[in-house]
Amino acid sequence: MLADLLVGQTTAVLLVFARFGAALMLIPGFGEHHVLARMRLLLALLLSVLLSPALAGAMPALPRDPLLLAALVAPEVLVGLLLGFAARLALAAVHVGGSVIAMQSGLSAAAMFDPNEATTGTIPGSLLTAAAMTLLFAADFHHLLLRAIAASYAVFPVGAGVDMAAAAELLVRLSAQALATGVRIAAPMIVAGLVVNVGLGVMGRMVPSLPVFFVALPLQLLLALLILERSLPAAMALFGADFGRGIAWLGGAA
Repeated sequence: MLADLLVGQTTAVLLVFARFGAALMLIPGFGEHHVLARMRLLLALLLSVLLSPALAGAMPALPRDPLLLAALVAPEVLVGLLLGFAARLALAAVHVGGSVIAMQSGLSAAAMFDPNEATTGTIPGSLLTAAAMTLLFAADFHHLLLRAIAASYAVFPVGAGVDMAAAAELLVRLSAQALATGVRIAAPMIVAGLVVNVGLGVMGRMVPSLPVFFVALPLQLLLALLILERSLPAAMALFGADFGRGIAWLGGAA
């Protein structure tokens, strides 16, 4: 009797760990490249031990067949990946906005190492990403992420599986929203760059001897820095709204 109880509790922890571990590999803040994978898995294991008693009623009976147990674990991993990727798309919006700003300002050639992506990135993109990560922890958004994963058991019960068509539709919709948010973040620079380019083109036609390219580059750089400074609060507000949509599809249970 005691052995069955211990095995059942261990299995419950394993099932919770499968979802939390997969989600923590991708969600913003915890799933960054500079965070050790072992630390992420250790955090997921600790959270699984803490939450498994509260989710004991949602756990199915322990199957005796290892294949049936694997059939329970695999959907949990898929759900965790779905949760993590859906929340991750909010950071993709910031990267899109930074890339567009870099192209409009002439900063796209000045690449720097982006620790969040573990590769080279643009200076505006790295700045906006660092600001978004700071906002994520300063505003306790990481608590919302963990509560959303715990609340996902009301939407995706253990053993219920995942509707792949609905999951694909969700990811496509959130991806479109992320792209739209990225363009909205870069909208001030797009408009200002258009006005500056039109003005310089007119000046180049009126004064053919004017070195337009030498004048345009420092003007675009100065304009980009000013716009980044003035529009950073609005960009972070857009990031927060997109982040909220990334977990709102759980039905507000978080």
